[in-house]
Amino acid sequence: MNLNLYTLCVIYLVYSFLGWVGETVVATAKGRRFTNRGVASGPFCFVYGTAGVLITIGLNDQRTSLAALFFGSMIYATVVEWLTARLLERIHHRRWWDYSDKKFNLDGYVCLQYSLLWGLLGMAAVRWGNDLLFRLCAHLPPLLFHAVVWGGMALAVLDQISAMVVVSRYANRHPRLEQLNRELGRGSERLRQKITASVEKRIQRAYPAAARPEPTTSAEKQLSLADLLWLFVIGAFLGDMVETIFCRITAGVWMSRSSLVWGPFSVVWGLALVLAAILLRGGEQKSESRIFWFGVILGGAYEYVCSAVTELLFGTVFWDYSGFKFNLGGRINLLYCFFWGIAAVTWIRYGYPLVAKGMKAVKRRIRPWMTALLAVFMAVNLVTSALALARYDARTSGAAPANAVDVLLDEHFDNARMERIYPNAKKVEKAG
Repeated sequence: MNLNLYTLCVIYLVYSFLGWVGETVVATAKGRRFTNRGVASGPFCFVYGTAGVLITIGLNDQRTSLAALFFGSMIYATVVEWLTARLLERIHHRRWWDYSDKKFNLDGYVCLQYSLLWGLLGMAAVRWGNDLLFRLCAHLPPLLFHAVVWGGMALAVLDQISAMVVVSRYANRHPRLEQLNRELGRGSERLRQKITASVEKRIQRAYPAAARPEPTTSAEKQLSLADLLWLFVIGAFLGDMVETIFCRITAGVWMSRSSLVWGPFSVVWGLALVLAAILLRGGEQKSESRIFWFGVILGGAYEYVCSAVTELLFGTVFWDYSGFKFNLGGRINLLYCFFWGIAAVTWIRYGYPLVAKGMKAVKRRIRPWMTALLAVFMAVNLVTSALALARYDARTSGAAPANAVDVLLDEHFDNARMERIYPNAKKVEKAG
């Protein structure tokens, strides 16, 4: 099965639609009247599409093991559902679904019975559904197939933007979205009113908990984009330093652990710190054991996805735990999952309060132009690193430079330099 941008988009769109069908049928049967389960204007539940893409990327190399597919799908989809519920509540101060009345639930966001169902659905999708879907798509002419995919994704993106704007009506604490709503309304008032009326009715019928005027979370100071940017950079730098020192202690060598071509920054750790700040902030009252297991599960799933995605994009494996006991495909292992749990406890109990205090102390000295400059630098760094890795993969596969950008990358990021930056990177042999 050849995974690329188009096939992943097909998975995203088709499973979003099938998820909407399933949710709507179940809700209609329970309520004995038609209930349109979806926030978007179209027939989509995008959490299903997102879970389908992540499960496909993460578990494609486990297709021969039904047990690995089942438990892997169960974990991935449960994590996606928990993250989605948590993010929606963080952003809109509303709870969109609540499983508190079901046994073996976690914060009311997820529960065991639906996690088991996720496992079965994911196993069936990766083992049989994707192949059937791709065989059907193969009957379409390539030009028509590409046009349908681009058109479907454009509609999906517009649909999600419109839904986000409408949902913001229930989040009075977010004037920026309200401003976006007004700006969109100036250009297409009639269309906006139709979308607004349709989606608001759907929210009230399908998600009555979300339509309640009372917020479900306490008022808490929100993190701005500037705060998240600085947290990302701090986390990326600290993660790189920790890994470098760890390699020195355990392997006796100084080794580059950076994800980027300029500077000691580990993107995996930077993103992890941002996600932890968004999702786990305010969890100081939770027990340390609970935070630990949150870190073990979320961190393991996150690291597995990062490994699978980078391999898919760049044809390179950046870490391999095959030599460790209790590893899964060499992408994660039990020992390092425990490290993620320890990191979660350390971050919640000590790290974030300390970083937040430090950021508050220096925030008055950080001028907007400094944040803008940092954002530009990190964006250029990320793009350049991605291009250099993609060219490195193509170059080591024997592909000659196709344009001036390739020539520039070959000149400034040759094999020797890339091997110094990514000493553990291993090229994956492509089938066929």
